[in-house]
Amino acid sequence: MKNLALAFLRHPSGVLGLAILVVVVGAAVLAPVLYPGSPWDTVAAPFTPPGTDGMLLGSDSLGRDVAAGIVHGAKVSLMIGVASTLVALLVGVLVGAVAGYAGGRVSGVLMAITELFQSIPAFVLAILFVAILTPSVTTITLAIALVSWPQVARLTRGEFLSLKEREYVYAARCQGESAAALVLRHILPNALSPIVVAGSLAIATAILIESALSFLGLGDPNLMSWGYMVGSARTMIRQAWWMSFFPGIAILVTVLAINLVGEGLNDVLNPRVSRQ
Repeated sequence: MKNLALAFLRHPSGVLGLAILVVVVGAAVLAPVLYPGSPWDTVAAPFTPPGTDGMLLGSDSLGRDVAAGIVHGAKVSLMIGVASTLVALLVGVLVGAVAGYAGGRVSGVLMAITELFQSIPAFVLAILFVAILTPSVTTITLAIALVSWPQVARLTRGEFLSLKEREYVYAARCQGESAAALVLRHILPNALSPIVVAGSLAIATAILIESALSFLGLGDPNLMSWGYMVGSARTMIRQAWWMSFFPGIAILVTVLAINLVGEGLNDVLNPRVSRQ
């Protein structure tokens, strides 16, 4: 573990992404301290430019602090991104592990179900799921997980198909170890590296999907989010450019940071793949 951490620290772009991500996470955690009031509160005159009357990033059309909205919105985006990715990893790894280890008809049925979900455009499926149900953090999280798990399942299946033919797995099987022990003790630990990398990159995709849903008015109406801020400001971009510019930059920087961390993890955990 120590060697992996040192190898990651020698990856400049990965370290840069991690530093940015630490700042974003810190802002989300400290949001109640930095801006103790509600981000929905009116605190200034409408359309106050950045740097005027104590408004660091200006105010929106209703006099709400844009900076407060960005800081509180960071918590929503990160929470949904991480939670939906964890659910997608849980389902995808389970399906992929069973399909890859069992093979045969079991693998065929599970991969057919996986391909069925992949045949529908991911964002369209997420929109349908959230629109049918009441938009909330729970439904958005489940919608993003619903469109994210098939990629994890296919990746996990491929890793299991390769690893279950290795000599150490045959040796463990000859020693009488059960199928569960083979999977949990020998195959899954060696398949975690690409899964971890895929999971880190899936968080960035989840944040983009959540922002797009909120932009379309399908976000949680009780929570401030970056996508909502950009969507509510799209008709006033000439009058108050800062209303959509700063939330958009927050989305861009956060997604870029997560991708940089993912690339760094890929170079550390899969050095052979990264060099090809």
